[in-house]
Amino acid sequence: METPPPPTPRTEPTDADVEAIQQQLGRAPRGLCAIAHRCPCGQPDVVETAPRLPDGTPFPTTYYLTCPRAASAIGTLEANGVMKEMTERLGTDPELAAAYRAAHEDYIARRDAIEVLEGFPSAGGMPDRVKCLHVLVAHSLAAGPGVNPLGDEAIAMLPEWWRKGSCVTPAGPPSGDAWEVVETSDSGWFAVNPVHLADSGEKQTEEKEEGQ
Repeated sequence: METPPPPTPRTEPTDADVEAIQQQLGRAPRGLCAIAHRCPCGQPDVVETAPRLPDGTPFPTTYYLTCPRAASAIGTLEANGVMKEMTERLGTDPELAAAYRAAHEDYIARRDAIEVLEGFPSAGGMPDRVKCLHVLVAHSLAAGPGVNPLGDEAIAMLPEWWRKGSCVTPAGPPSGDAWEVVETSDSGWFAVNPVHLADSGEKQTEEKEEGQ
């Protein structure tokens, strides 16, 4: 894709978010800590999951991709041998291997900030191989560009899965807000910012009063 999906702030899940995730996964989310990234449509597409589920089961995959459209597109990449090609490059490109190891360390640090999970690796095959592009894409979306090089590469290969609109039937606004996409001048990525509906309404009233 020419324009990757915009980074978004980490937010606490609302009831509408939980309903959307349940529709996406076909089950209730487990160990949900936060919405780690939102699709440009406004719905969650990556969730932050606790290192241990409510029943105590270890769950090292902190960032979990929930959007079925994105997951399907990533599955196509995996079926086309992208993971094998990336793993081979890790063995021949020291700079890429170092950046990927740094991504592994970033993943563990973010997980440890929630709860330390002793004796468990990061996820997705990091730091030495690629065994799940879904994990790498979820990490890239949650952390932003420049953190996970292979996650960023995979995102660039994907179609703009949000162009068809929301993958769920919304129960309400994602966080009680409208959302706007704002270009960031430095990185070429975009940012999705919440716009309080009351503020948006006031702005529209002002524009009408000014004849705009």
